[in-house]
Amino acid sequence: MAIPQNKTELLAAIDKTYRKLVADFTAIPVERTAEKTLEGHAKGTMMSVHDLAAHLLGWNLLVIKWYRGRKAGEEVDFPETGYKWNELGRLAQKFYADHAALPFPDLLAELDRAKSDIVAIIEAEDDTSLYGRPWYEKWTLGRMIQFNTSSPYANAHTRLVKWRKAQALS
Repeated sequence: MAIPQNKTELLAAIDKTYRKLVADFTAIPVERTAEKTLEGHAKGTMMSVHDLAAHLLGWNLLVIKWYRGRKAGEEVDFPETGYKWNELGRLAQKFYADHAALPFPDLLAELDRAKSDIVAIIEAEDDTSLYGRPWYEKWTLGRMIQFNTSSPYANAHTRLVKWRKAQALS
């Protein structure tokens, strides 16, 4: 899929990749979602399907936090308070832990809410605010949203397709 260049393309990319992702997650038996059989986000680690969903939720919640903080005129820590961009594996571990106690169906409901909040953010903006100027360093708001929604949704879809084949799940 091409990199979105405007609001319409960004919304379409999120919708398309998210629909595939939801189909992937819902096709997996809930009792299999806690098995640590996927390569983790930190080198040399393994994660579960639950952890993968928690990772996506963590990034979606950060997008919302960044956006709301900026809108309120607050100083925002990127990627997250206490983490640097070269510590994303450690941040992934935090996301897994943050949502570990949440039953998988509830985790998916939280991910859906966060995605819907991001769609509402996009809908409240125009092409100029999304793509007309840098929002974080050289990146536009639209690109930062895409980096943390449609791109990781597509990546997770690819991981899950490969995992399902390896696990002999249809």
